[in-house]
Amino acid sequence: MIFSSEIFLFLFLPIFLAFYYLSPKKVKTFVLLIASLLFYTWGEEVLVVVMLTSTVVDFFSGIIIERGYRKVGLGLSLLTNLSLLGFFKYFNFTFENFNSFISVFGYDPMVLEGVPEIILPIGISFYTFQTLSYTIDVYRGQVKANRNFIQFASYVTMFPQLVAGPIVRYADIASQLANKDISVKNFTIGIERFIVGLAKKVLIANTFATIADGIFAENLNDLSTPMAWLGILAYTFQIYFDFSGYSDMAIGLGRMLGFDFLENFNYPYIAKSIREFWRRWHISLSTWFRDYVYISLGGNRRSPIRTYVNLFIVFFVTGLWHGASWNFVIWGLFHGVLLVLERFGFDKVLNKSWKPFQHFYTLLAVIVGWVLFRAETLGDATTYLAKMFWYTSGDITLNSYLSFLHFDARTVVFIIMATLFSTPVYRYIDRLVLSPKIVGVRPLFYAVLLLLSIVYVGSESYNPFIYFRF
Repeated sequence: MIFSSEIFLFLFLPIFLAFYYLSPKKVKTFVLLIASLLFYTWGEEVLVVVMLTSTVVDFFSGIIIERGYRKVGLGLSLLTNLSLLGFFKYFNFTFENFNSFISVFGYDPMVLEGVPEIILPIGISFYTFQTLSYTIDVYRGQVKANRNFIQFASYVTMFPQLVAGPIVRYADIASQLANKDISVKNFTIGIERFIVGLAKKVLIANTFATIADGIFAENLNDLSTPMAWLGILAYTFQIYFDFSGYSDMAIGLGRMLGFDFLENFNYPYIAKSIREFWRRWHISLSTWFRDYVYISLGGNRRSPIRTYVNLFIVFFVTGLWHGASWNFVIWGLFHGVLLVLERFGFDKVLNKSWKPFQHFYTLLAVIVGWVLFRAETLGDATTYLAKMFWYTSGDITLNSYLSFLHFDARTVVFIIMATLFSTPVYRYIDRLVLSPKIVGVRPLFYAVLLLLSIVYVGSESYNPFIYFRF
């Protein structure tokens, strides 16, 4: 069940909100827990046991740590969570690579053909990191262990951010679990934020998903250079508006329930360096790796060489976190190389250069990285990049594909919208055009945006969500 589906918008959400707001204050957390378990079980069925196992183990791990058995409690949490993540996410990947390895030495990989394929539980990467942040923070003495299981379980399973983040750390909402800020103001802010996220997802992301997925599904050897660029530019818009739109909806839902989740995106495509890009893109993930991996490895407190090694380790793990594929690993290391080059002195060159060049360099690097992220295999990524940077007319031309897509005025409007809303222009619209001082404009704007989104939800059957893969 995704937030932009009819079943969620017209059935699950209204019924849940009615129960949540009508229930007494002491019962709201329990209602949230039950709703979250129903939400997750709806799509995952028996795999909900994986999440519940992580929840139970980390609840008791926190108590064990606080009772003085610090290494035992932390070890139990790390072993359980990383074992579950490793098994469900990387089991198939490991055997595929083992098969490839033994075939190099002449052994028949067919001996491992009967190994069953493991189904990946939705959101396991997110809730694993979320619960690990709790036990690590308890171990570090930064938070107190929660002894209320209902409260702790509702934190782990909370459906607004369960399957795709943002990664909400216990330290950031510990006080809110007991004292939720439920008010008309918060609910109104939440609805507005949810509508913006829904519009970003169904109006913009889905439009570009049709283009990007269509082009990447073609025989890549037949693509023309302009068509290859159209495909990756469409994907560049798709992944940003898809993921940031989902984060907006999660943050908006959190506000409706009395929680204040931290921001997850801050207009990453206006960054002037890769270093700045990662301060703006998927903020909850990048700060998680910074605080729990990079700093734990020594950060930049040691020699420059050790700092560079730490960066490579972090971005290797970042790539692997996104998926069990060498494409993701190379994508992570690609960003690691760029960050090391910037730290090595290229950032000084950038800072002295023309600002449009800074933006051009960053966007070009990010777009090249998205090819690695989107392509099915490294071979496909290599072919695609060759098509982009070595001009070819190809058998499938841009004009013929645009005609096939019925590339019309509506699509052009969405391209303009995507370009504009990749920048902070919405902040100015919100402050100047949607000001409460102008009576009636703000509610009318959000009502129209919601209506348009609902029309698209009802009429469009193509409604993918990228980060469900992770």
